[in-house]
Amino acid sequence: MNQDLLSHLRLIYGAEVAATTAERLDRMLADYQANAGASRPSTRPRVSHQDAILITYGDMVQAAGERPLNTLSHFLQNHLAGLVSAVHLLPFFPYSSDDGFSVIDYKAVYPDWGDWADVAQIGGRFRLMFDLVVNHTSVQCGWFQAFLRRERPYADFYVTADPDADLSLVFRPRTHPLLTPFATETGIRHVWTTFSADQVDLNFANPDVLLAMLDVLLFYVARGAEFIRLDAIAYVWKEMGTDCLHRPQAHEIVKLMRTILNQVAPHVSLITETNVPHAENIAYFGNGRDEAQLVYNFPLPPLTLHAFHTGNAEILSQWADSLTLPSDETTFFNFLASHDGIGVQPARGLLPDTAVTAMANRIKALGGLVNYKTNSDGSQSPYELNCTYLDALGDPDNPYEPIALKTQRFLAAQAIMLALRGVPGIYFHSLFGSQNWREGVRQTGHNRTINRQKYRLSALIDALADAASLRHQVFAGYAHLLRQRTALAAFAPQGDQQVLFCHPALFALWRISPDGRERLLCLHNVSNQPVRLEMTVPDATVLVNVLSGAEKVVVADGRVQLSLAPYAVKWFQPA
Repeated sequence: MNQDLLSHLRLIYGAEVAATTAERLDRMLADYQANAGASRPSTRPRVSHQDAILITYGDMVQAAGERPLNTLSHFLQNHLAGLVSAVHLLPFFPYSSDDGFSVIDYKAVYPDWGDWADVAQIGGRFRLMFDLVVNHTSVQCGWFQAFLRRERPYADFYVTADPDADLSLVFRPRTHPLLTPFATETGIRHVWTTFSADQVDLNFANPDVLLAMLDVLLFYVARGAEFIRLDAIAYVWKEMGTDCLHRPQAHEIVKLMRTILNQVAPHVSLITETNVPHAENIAYFGNGRDEAQLVYNFPLPPLTLHAFHTGNAEILSQWADSLTLPSDETTFFNFLASHDGIGVQPARGLLPDTAVTAMANRIKALGGLVNYKTNSDGSQSPYELNCTYLDALGDPDNPYEPIALKTQRFLAAQAIMLALRGVPGIYFHSLFGSQNWREGVRQTGHNRTINRQKYRLSALIDALADAASLRHQVFAGYAHLLRQRTALAAFAPQGDQQVLFCHPALFALWRISPDGRERLLCLHNVSNQPVRLEMTVPDATVLVNVLSGAEKVVVADGRVQLSLAPYAVKWFQPA
């Protein structure tokens, strides 16, 4: 019996249950290794400066008469090869709501989109990230339907509670009731529904649930996933009398998954999705070697947005200066936009509440929307800003800004994300300069739809071919940033990062390659005003702007004078 696995299970379930569960898990792993063969040998770093991950729905690009996954595959190969190295396919399984996150069948591909061969076709050119939607299933999932019939082994697969119990301490990321009543063969059961009445929470106190989810994990690895995103992992363990968030058992489940993958698929990385304040978020690194290799850098989107709204990067810089990693096996998953909105919960404690409120009001003035959460005292507060990131950066007092200005400001924000130590995650809509889709919200009644529009392939290609269009200019500028980034070893996640405080309007940092040979001075003006400054640049005689190629600045006696136009980005390489 594997003693490491047994140790994890003891901490989750206690000694007696752990012993029988470990035996079953050992057999599962033996079967997996017998059927999947030897684990893939590692021929490259887990992640490097050449990695960028595209976040996309499987049906994001559509063409008449074609399966969307097949259409997406060809579009990615034709337009993004060499720009991104990996593709995060948001849930592409049969689902009932939440654009995929109410999973009906974890092991099937949504038939209207394609099949596993289409997924494999994308995996033949790009590394793959899959979601393990670990906290809940759809009410239409076969497991839940068997639960309603009270069939074994599913009769205890979901969390139930007495509706009269005191659940006031439970952290609520939504405003709907926590418990939803369902009619079962033995009467009404009130089932825990953290995110919606269609998303029923699994009962991980039952080891059968844990083993079922581990079986899904291994299935995804066998299907080619190199990154497994643990969706809503912070909520998986419920314990009455607590907030039911980040319980020790939740961390132990992540550790168990890491141990399993180390044994059977060491090339696969775990990435945790925990939209919570920073200290709680980075706790999923564990000691740097026992939990997730990557953690979503959730404070980055709201802090970057605040910097551009105020024209002041000081809070963003102070936070970035505090970032540390517990080991060289870990790094941040940096992103500004995703299929969800811009979460403001991670900014709590970093921004004053007045600043969060101001951001929410500005988003509404820009045509965006705001989702709220219910607090323990019954009040409500902003939880998420629903807006494309391009529109979120806009000026409500100037609704008719030139395309060139919108593009430059947006790319300046994206450049900050690309320059930070970690692996960049780029949402499809950001790459192609999408704006708010209010019609989609009217169609679905859900705020998040504003940032989830699907494209007709012909319309997207036409827009990209139009040099005057916003889509063309954003994509062309973004592609240029990505090409430069992948060529510069100073951006390696394993390299060093030194944040500079040289001007309030600048987000500035040195990036240094792991071997110390390559350095980059990265300057980003977050304001609508020009900036001039003088700064020290040791061990250099000339600075060359790698983004323009032509700009060279002389360093005299270790000092250099620099100027940046509004929203300018300059990545200088010392010569």
